Amino acid sequence: MGQCGITSSKTVLVFLNLIFWAAAGILCYVGAYVFITYDDYDHFFEDVYTLIPAVVIIAVGALLFIIGLIGCCATIRESRCGLATFVIILMLVFVTEVVVVVLGYIYRAKVEEEVNHKIQKVYNEYNGTNTDAPSRAIDYVQRQLHCCGIANYSDWKNTRWFNESRNNSVPLSCCKPNASNCTGSLSRPGDLYPEGCEALVVKKLKEIMMYVIWAALTFAAIQMLGMLCACVVLCRRGRDPAYELLITGGTYA
Repeated sequence: MGQCGITSSKTVLVFLNLIFWAAAGILCYVGAYVFITYDDYDHFFEDVYTLIPAVVIIAVGALLFIIGLIGCCATIRESRCGLATFVIILMLVFVTEVVVVVLGYIYRAKVEEEVNHKIQKVYNEYNGTNTDAPSRAIDYVQRQLHCCGIANYSDWKNTRWFNESRNNSVPLSCCKPNASNCTGSLSRPGDLYPEGCEALVVKKLKEIMMYVIWAALTFAAIQMLGMLCACVVLCRRGRDPAYELLITGGTYA
């Protein structure tokens, strides 16, 4: 019964190491996605420290690839030193992922305050040209999120661009895709997105942070199982003189 348990633990451990390699790729993808999305929304969010969880999760992803390699080699070769190193590194990565989760929740709570503080300034800097970064950012967000203005399209009346253009219209990025011959005129509000961008930007950024949090939590749980299996193998190997090797089916003296 005990031998069956140790063999199962080793088999699960090898399988988990393969999962760690897949997890490494997924975590790096999530971190890169956060960076790319932040680049699209950075004009609405001043605090670059929000990227810390993304940086950490990419580092964890790279480390998980190395952990998977160490774990596979240590498990197959039945290396006590290798397994001990594997457990220690997993513990450190586990603690790091807990930190990522905590930071994710902290910065997620700050998203709304940051966007509220910055969005009015960005809209006031809009000048309608593609060469202007704030203008590109606003047009991009309005098209991607299907929104117009801060709370709604009427907020454009309070912007410098609206007062200078004097044509009673909003940017074309406010036009619905199915609106024919839309010029952004406020006299045809049915052609414009009714919802404001502020709430949608906040929602989008919070969703992105949740991706980081859930990725960290999921793989932290997998790592706990990996640590448990490695500890079972280590403890049994140290106490059982007839320890069964995984790849030879023989005994270890």
